[in-house]
Amino acid sequence: MKANKKTTAIVFFLFCISGTSHAQFYKDMSIGLNGGLYVYQGDLTPDPLGSFKTIKPGISLFVKKPINYFLAARLHMSFASLQGNDSRYTKPEYWQQRNFYFFSPLAEFSGQLVWNIRGRNYDDYGIQPYVFTGTGVSFVRTQKDYSRMNTAYFGESSDIYAGLAADEAHGTSPALLSVPVGVGAEYPISERLSVNIETSYRFIFTDYLDGFSQSANPKLKDHYHSTSLGIIYKFGVKKKGIGCPSVN
Repeated sequence: MKANKKTTAIVFFLFCISGTSHAQFYKDMSIGLNGGLYVYQGDLTPDPLGSFKTIKPGISLFVKKPINYFLAARLHMSFASLQGNDSRYTKPEYWQQRNFYFFSPLAEFSGQLVWNIRGRNYDDYGIQPYVFTGTGVSFVRTQKDYSRMNTAYFGESSDIYAGLAADEAHGTSPALLSVPVGVGAEYPISERLSVNIETSYRFIFTDYLDGFSQSANPKLKDHYHSTSLGIIYKFGVKKKGIGCPSVN
């Protein structure tokens, strides 16, 4: 009889420890959903800040877990599209004649470290500014078009034709290494809910995001960035539940 009581106590004790450990893992973990605007930056826009005339919408999802008061780990994914279009620009004038175009759907997955500047990862009040960076992969399916180019304007002996041949031979990899770098701010509106805003710039280390390089500007790498707003839900540990059994 005593052996049975001991066995039962051990089982309940292990259940308690397991449940506590499971609960503690999820404590302060949060999930977020953001909606925002994605901006392509590369050969098909004269604006050094990106192609704001071809902005595209997108959404992002993330899971975040604090490591300490300042640092948190975040798994982040985004789904959007990117576009560039020479015809949207009148200066320089030859862009209307070149008339390059590209479009690509975008799926991005990354692991990030988030630095809460004020060291308030466990607080549920006040503005919490943060910075973040990480590494990931951006999946694209670049669709480029140069069929609208005015061939009479450039002439078949121009460098642009040789560049197009080189670009066609190179192609665009469907998976690109990306390094997101950004800033944001989170504002709790209750114990569980917060709102946030953030801007993220992606370094992708290629000039072929848009499919054009040698025929456009091979000295300039392509990138993209986004600005988004969202809502965050924070998990917590329930105060009521099954307590640990006492062992007599």
